[in-house]
Amino acid sequence: MKKVVLSVCILVGLFACNQKPEGYSFTGNLRGEVENGTKVFLKAMGDNGQPVDIDTTTVENGKFVFTGQADTPEMHYVFVDKLMGYTAVILENGEIELSAQKDSLGFADVKGTAQNDVFMDYMDKSKEITARAQSIQQDMQKADEATALALRDEMMELQEEYKNFEITYIKEHPNALIAALLIDRATSARAITAAEAQEMYDALSPEIKKTKVAATIVKKLEAQKQAEENEKSTAIGAKAPEFSAPNPEGKTVALNEVLGKVTLIDFWAAWCKPCRAENPNVVKVYEKYHDKGLNIVGVSLDKTEEAWKKAIADDGLAWHQVSNLAYFNDPIAKLYNVDAIPAAFLLDENGVIIAKNLRGPALEQKVAELLK
Repeated sequence: MKKVVLSVCILVGLFACNQKPEGYSFTGNLRGEVENGTKVFLKAMGDNGQPVDIDTTTVENGKFVFTGQADTPEMHYVFVDKLMGYTAVILENGEIELSAQKDSLGFADVKGTAQNDVFMDYMDKSKEITARAQSIQQDMQKADEATALALRDEMMELQEEYKNFEITYIKEHPNALIAALLIDRATSARAITAAEAQEMYDALSPEIKKTKVAATIVKKLEAQKQAEENEKSTAIGAKAPEFSAPNPEGKTVALNEVLGKVTLIDFWAAWCKPCRAENPNVVKVYEKYHDKGLNIVGVSLDKTEEAWKKAIADDGLAWHQVSNLAYFNDPIAKLYNVDAIPAAFLLDENGVIIAKNLRGPALEQKVAELLK
């Protein structure tokens, strides 16, 4: 009879252990004197990139508690009223514990659930590399020229080490939210190719693929794949993609209709100070070489017709101008993979890209060489 009872107890215990928690209990312990009633805010990142309130509680005797249910693990942030900084925590079902000195929220220890344990492990290892980078930077400030050069090389090696560390961490933790967050960051920074990011995303667990950040990765991957295709089509040696757009008078101008012996496609905007600073040089080159076969097509990323037309007049831009007045959402900018201006593409008489982003004397030198 005892054996039967014992077996039942063991089975009940195992069954209980295999049940996923239905909700979360997130308990915070703040060291140092924090006044009772002080508000604590649980926030998540909104669609606009700004933190939004998810829940609010108060501190009582140095403790606060949040309870609820999390369908998927998601990164959240804890802010305490009148205290500097914040703490990152992965909200997931289970017992989560936070411990922090009130004046050092950014160095809080979070534990109790699998996702937070992995997150803390990542943070610890990341901080080790960051500390080494800070040490090198401090040494560079007081180093002589020869030593500074050696330290710069060391810093570059450390940056590569950090990149490899994060890639390895992603691959070794497919069940962790931090892996998805790192893929998202690497994709945003174009630190990895779309193919590399896709491979890492495909390896993530089904649970992590249900998270908000995973959905963001999918969208960014689509954009990056398109951008990489556009990069191929706008590489030196490629035929420049065709486009057409309205000019200031509202008439459609097509690239293939305005090609010269040499054609410059110049992406600019009235609001772009570096563009406006370069315009006098472009005017000089145009006036000197237009009669010899140089044509220019200015593609403005302005938002308003008034600003665009005024800048054309003020800077004396006498060549073809087009704009969809769509800022960086301009379809021509997307077609040419332009995400920063000024940007320029120099074409030969057949519309083949022969140089990119030449400015100042380099632009005139190349145009003179092609039209001699």
